[in-house]
Amino acid sequence: MGSFTGHSSFRRALLRLAPAALAAHLLPGQYDPHQDQMPVPGVPPEDTRLPNGKLQRDAIVKADYDSNLKDARELNDLVKSFELDLEKSDAFVLSLGLLKKLDDMEKITKRIRGRMRR
Repeated sequence: MGSFTGHSSFRRALLRLAPAALAAHLLPGQYDPHQDQMPVPGVPPEDTRLPNGKLQRDAIVKADYDSNLKDARELNDLVKSFELDLEKSDAFVLSLGLLKKLDDMEKITKRIRGRMRR
């Protein structure tokens, strides 16, 4: 029976270590002992370069800037169209088209705001 007791304490020890082993297996080994700090998940290191030699961070910033300009132009066109439709409408009639344009303006604004907060 002594070996059975040793066997069960071995099982208990394995059960205690199982969560740590599972976490170590599931989490990527991103620690670099040559760095002072661990990298933040989802954030590329600052020196990541694209195949064309440019920094990945700079390419993302440029793409966001271009997208913001495109969305701002679209928002401007939508606002002008909204204004014209509003002038044409009756003061006592609510146009579903106007509400749709307001929703579209809000979506565009949220996209721009989201990119600018990164």
